[in-house]
Amino acid sequence: MFRFGSSNVLFAYALVPLLAVFLWYAFLLRRKALERFGTPALMVKLSRSVSDRGRYWKAVLVVAAVFFLVTGLARPQFGTRVETVSGEGQDIIVALDVSKSMLAEDVAPNRLEKAKHAVSSMIDRLDGDRIGLVAFAGEAFVQSPLTLDYSAAKMFLNSMEPNLIPVQGTDLGAALEASLEAFVGDERQHQVMIVITDGEDHSGDVGRPLERAVDEGVIIYTVGIGSSEGVPIPDVDSLGVRRGFKKDENGEVILSRLDESVLQDIASRTGGRYYRATSGESELDEMTDEIAEMDKTELSSRRFTRFNEQYQVFVGLALILLTAEFLVPERRRTEGAWKGRFQ
Repeated sequence: MFRFGSSNVLFAYALVPLLAVFLWYAFLLRRKALERFGTPALMVKLSRSVSDRGRYWKAVLVVAAVFFLVTGLARPQFGTRVETVSGEGQDIIVALDVSKSMLAEDVAPNRLEKAKHAVSSMIDRLDGDRIGLVAFAGEAFVQSPLTLDYSAAKMFLNSMEPNLIPVQGTDLGAALEASLEAFVGDERQHQVMIVITDGEDHSGDVGRPLERAVDEGVIIYTVGIGSSEGVPIPDVDSLGVRRGFKKDENGEVILSRLDESVLQDIASRTGGRYYRATSGESELDEMTDEIAEMDKTELSSRRFTRFNEQYQVFVGLALILLTAEFLVPERRRTEGAWKGRFQ
């Protein structure tokens, strides 16, 4: 397979025909200038030592060198190698509530953005642990499977918004079920789940997946975000324009309150801990440190393909051509025209 690592540099190929046209035009201007200087016979005599062929090949070599130099700068890659990455750590699934109640602004800028920033900071602190993401509201699905590619995980994290899930509400049971399915392999001893939500469970069906997590030995940490007093939920349309606050059928403003009881129960039954989100995000730092101190296991190896850089070949060819251009003479060797005239 072949590709360019810096394909935007390929636009510089436009310089190659422009350079060729420029050199050809310069050659014509030089010839016209000579024609104005004197008669053709005189110019032939005066320019007898000049090699038109040498000038032609010097121009060809320069154009070819620029072509290969642009190719090298575009970083051609062909030929592949397979590498294996393995290490010791934990498998961590983060289930993030993306329901519209997470848009409440009792935490600046809002609950969801605060939670995403905290998870991003936690990913930055991971070392050898695989991370996966589950988005949930009235339904749940795997946003990012378990991976050691933290940059990819953060990219998926940034795209987690309420409009990802058409069914609204907060189904903690679906979140637990999807997170359990996201784990790979049969070993659950070194697998951790982190659930971040405002705790408003509208499904009430947590029992079955919770029992499964207990049976399989998955440790669940829960993080409650928001205030227990209740705050209104911004009503935002599909274009992101705010239209006030969400209201019920009676026209009353809906208040969203943090429900900690169910989160505390989930954490205590699985051997984890419940944390209340703070502005300083110290709870996730403490959680990450606690997970890092757990016994680690050798994670499944991850095989991936890397492309071999081949720019050196083309840059080397460009240097060789430029060296050859320097060595090609513009003048031809002539016999000594003055030999014997003064004897």
